[in-house]
Amino acid sequence: MSLLKLRTILLYDYGYYLLLILVLVTVLVRVNITKKEVYQNKRQEIEGIITKYNIDGDKLSLEVKAQEKLVGNYYFKSKEEKDKGVKITLGKKIKLVGTVKEAAKNTTKYLFNYQEYLKRQGIYKIIEIEEYDIENNKVHLYYKIKNKIKEHLGDNPYVKTFILGDKTGIDKEVMVSYQENGIAHLLAISGMHISLLASILLKLLKKMKIKEETSFTIVCLCLGSYLLIAQFSASILRGVLFFILFGINKKYYFYIKPLNIFLVALSITLFINPYFIFDVGCQYSFVISFYLIYLSEILKSKSYLGGLLKVSVISFIVSIPISLYNFYQVNLFSLVLNLFYVPLVSIIIYPLSLLVGVVPKLEGIFNILIYILEKSSLWFSKKDMFKLYFYRLPGVVYLLYGVVIFGGFWLFKKKKKKIVFGILGGILVIHYLLPYVNGARIEMIDVGQGDSILICNKKEAILIDTGGRKSYEKPFLKRKQQNSIVRNTTIPLLKSLGIKKLKYLIITHGDYDHIGEGINLINNFKVEKVVINSNQINFLEQQLIKKKKYIIGEEGLVITCGDIKLIQLNKDLKGENDSSLIFLGVYNKRKFLLMGDASKKSEEELLKNYTLGSIDILKVGHHGSDTSSSSKFIESIKPEVSLISVGKDNKYGHPSKEVLKILNKSKIYRTDVCGSVSIIFNKNNYSVGC
Repeated sequence: MSLLKLRTILLYDYGYYLLLILVLVTVLVRVNITKKEVYQNKRQEIEGIITKYNIDGDKLSLEVKAQEKLVGNYYFKSKEEKDKGVKITLGKKIKLVGTVKEAAKNTTKYLFNYQEYLKRQGIYKIIEIEEYDIENNKVHLYYKIKNKIKEHLGDNPYVKTFILGDKTGIDKEVMVSYQENGIAHLLAISGMHISLLASILLKLLKKMKIKEETSFTIVCLCLGSYLLIAQFSASILRGVLFFILFGINKKYYFYIKPLNIFLVALSITLFINPYFIFDVGCQYSFVISFYLIYLSEILKSKSYLGGLLKVSVISFIVSIPISLYNFYQVNLFSLVLNLFYVPLVSIIIYPLSLLVGVVPKLEGIFNILIYILEKSSLWFSKKDMFKLYFYRLPGVVYLLYGVVIFGGFWLFKKKKKKIVFGILGGILVIHYLLPYVNGARIEMIDVGQGDSILICNKKEAILIDTGGRKSYEKPFLKRKQQNSIVRNTTIPLLKSLGIKKLKYLIITHGDYDHIGEGINLINNFKVEKVVINSNQINFLEQQLIKKKKYIIGEEGLVITCGDIKLIQLNKDLKGENDSSLIFLGVYNKRKFLLMGDASKKSEEELLKNYTLGSIDILKVGHHGSDTSSSSKFIESIKPEVSLISVGKDNKYGHPSKEVLKILNKSKIYRTDVCGSVSIIFNKNNYSVGC
């Protein structure tokens, strides 16, 4: 085929759209193929090659390539064992002994699904490692190179981020602050970063008097090797493809439109890894890149600041559907923050990270800039004034958002500037106001072996208990707890329901599985007041009320949440569980009773002092323990629905078989079986779902 004929074919615009459609069809097929299981769910011994590893305090995380890829964690039992673990290197053979099982799914709707996350990396099983042994095998050249690079770059997480696209070492709290400030995209290696790297290489080759054509080929090979070392990271792949495709287009005078080159790059990316379509960073990267190319004429500006502002505004608008779908929020202040952070990261920090990769002595200066980046981002993320939380809707709604935004910018290019902001603004206002018109809602949140009940109506919300798991911690090594119920479950759930603050945080009593996450919650989410019981205040309650205004939940206390009325019924009895706060809730003639960890003694007091009548919904006392839920009490209130908050395979044997038998006339929902349970009220009825 002649070059002229090839140019003619490549100028046919519709061919690029057809290519993308064909690739998207293959993506749909490939992501829905059920993979045949290799390993059964049982305790076994497995041999494989270490492809990734990370040591965080006393925890060793491994990715192993065996008959299929596996991931697992191992907790060091001593300082000596940890020192031995530090000698682990990529490419080494490892023998693992442990239990293979399925990764956990999300038990609360719309929240992070670890099983799906692993599946997108081609990993279908995890292993709970009991012991391991490293073999002294010959390591493949590929892993030798990676080990040398890993050793040379050291442990600085930002050097790894900006050179290898590996963000796993960045503190989770800091990473969340980047997301909330709308600047997380700056951590992805963009086309600009790849262009800078390529420019440096081209200049070096030019000084060596190597021909331009040969130099381009050498740089492409170098970038291909870089891509291989970075394990085809989505952002690096996009940047490399853009550089190579734009270079070929320029070199051979194909005159392919930039938008068509974009479509080819997207098609190749999804063909290489169809699961990139679910990667949030990849979504941000390609969507923003598309619009920056599509609106390139609009972006032209005489000043750097003016151009940066236009880029910031467009990037913010087009990323709204992705932000709302994944994080349930937008931060209006990110428009301003990007004017500061884009130059800081792109012009200063990223180039310096390359220098640190070559000259490690510059790391001190680099770390000062990273300190400024992290601390400022954490500070800005605490400012809620410009954050808007949006009720999570079905996925198709966010696709419609995308259609509206594209249509709006198409009209914008036609000089109908007001329409884009008017249509989008109207939809956003309606979406934001949805929680005000929704009915009342109760969420029994799956917090494992503990209690946490969310009640909300008309944009007001109350949380009763927080749950709490004691962190795994060895005496020889202390590490920051990352597996927080509040960070991973409660706060994301609140945001997904459009809730910006809690009117009350009610602590039924001071047991850890009810109050353990209290400090985490008030440190990371706005809470107006705390309610505690009238029993003796313990250490955990003291820590909580030092930071927030509080009231004592005396018998007869009335609390409102929108149109919901809650009445506290329990007396001040001796003992934590006996004094647990008990709330009777009323909404549209429907009644629900929340028993906390109240005991049979508390139940007797209720029957003696109140005529409760039939109860629609009962939150069963003390996780279904036989210390609560007497047959006399249950027969008196006759619940239609019984909710039991309990951890899967808990050591206490909750819920009791005897209690389940007593409750058998009601519909029982358990968090260990269902995950989080939602009760949604309307004017005349309610529905219950997992």
